[in-house]
Amino acid sequence: MKKIFIIAEAGVNHNGSMDIAKKLVDVAAKAGADAVKFQTFRVKNLLCEKTKKPEYQVRMTGGEETQYEMLRKLELSYEAHFELLDYCKTKGILFLSTPFDIESIEFLDQLGINILKIPSGEITNYPYLKRIGEKKKDVILSTGMSQMEEVKEAVGVLKENGAKEITILHCNTEYPTPMKDVNLQAMKTMERELQLPVGYSDHSEGIEAAIGAAALGAVVIEKHFTLDKNMEGPDHKASLEPDELKEMVRSIRNIELALGDGKKFTSESEKKNIEFVRKSIVASKKIKKGEAFTEENITTKRPGYGVSPMRWNEVIGTKSDRDYEIDDMIKW
Repeated sequence: MKKIFIIAEAGVNHNGSMDIAKKLVDVAAKAGADAVKFQTFRVKNLLCEKTKKPEYQVRMTGGEETQYEMLRKLELSYEAHFELLDYCKTKGILFLSTPFDIESIEFLDQLGINILKIPSGEITNYPYLKRIGEKKKDVILSTGMSQMEEVKEAVGVLKENGAKEITILHCNTEYPTPMKDVNLQAMKTMERELQLPVGYSDHSEGIEAAIGAAALGAVVIEKHFTLDKNMEGPDHKASLEPDELKEMVRSIRNIELALGDGKKFTSESEKKNIEFVRKSIVASKKIKKGEAFTEENITTKRPGYGVSPMRWNEVIGTKSDRDYEIDDMIKW
C-alpha cells in the first residue's frame, strides 16, 4: 500500500506572525501530517494594486482594503522561510510552500524544496508553468476552477519542460466549498484520462470529503488548518482547528489500513469465527441406521465444523450408517 501524503495547509493563516507560523508547524507535526505548507509570494509580482478581493475574502475580512493591501500583510519574508524550514526539521515534518510567481519559484528552488505545489490560480499561467517544469522537480498541481482541457494543457506544458512526477489534485476554490460542489468523482475521471496519480485539495467544511477522497484512492490530501477559526484573515473560517486536523489524519490513516490490497481472502482475524457462524448439515429428526437422508430429516445449523451445506446434493439420497438424534451432525 502506498501511504497517502497528507499536507497540512497553513497557507497565510500565520497572519504575518512568525510565532503563529511556528505554532502551526507544531500543530501539523502533532497531528501526524507529512508536510506543512505555507505560501510564497511577492505581492508586487502577484497582483495589480487595485485588484479587488473575491467574494469569499470580502465575506471573511471585509471590503475596506484591496486584495493587494490584505496580502501585503501576509507576505512571508525570505528570512522567515529559512527559519521555518529549520524549525520544521526540528519537528520532524516536511516544509513545503506554494510559489505564486516566478521569483518565488526561483527562491524555493534555491531553498532546496524538492516538491513544487502549483495553486489553482496559476493553471493557465504559461510562463509560470514552463518555469516550474524547467526545475525538473516533482509537481503537485491543484485544479480548482478548471475544465478538463485546461488541466490537460497545463500538464502538457509541465511535461514538455521537464517536470518529474506530476500529481493532480482535484479542487474547488470556493471557501468553504458546498458539499454539492465537491464532486469527488472528478478526481477519478482525471486519473483515468490523464493516467497520473491524483489527490484532493479540500476546501469544504469538516473532514468528510477528505476521508471520502482517501477511500477513492487519493495519494495526496491537502487541507487548510488554523489555530482558531475565529482569527482574522481570509482562510481561517474554512480551515480545520487542531483537534479536527488530528482527527482527519487519524481517519485517513485508518482508511489506508481499511483499503487493503484488493485481494479477496479470509483474513487471519476472522478465521477463528468460521466454525461459529457457518453451518453444517445436521439431523432435523431422529434418523435410524439405514434410513435415507432426505430434505425432511436433515437441515443446516451452526456450528460449521461438520459437513458443509455446499455438499447437500451429495448427501441427499444416501443412507445413514448410524442412528442420529435431532441436531446431531451428519457424518458422511
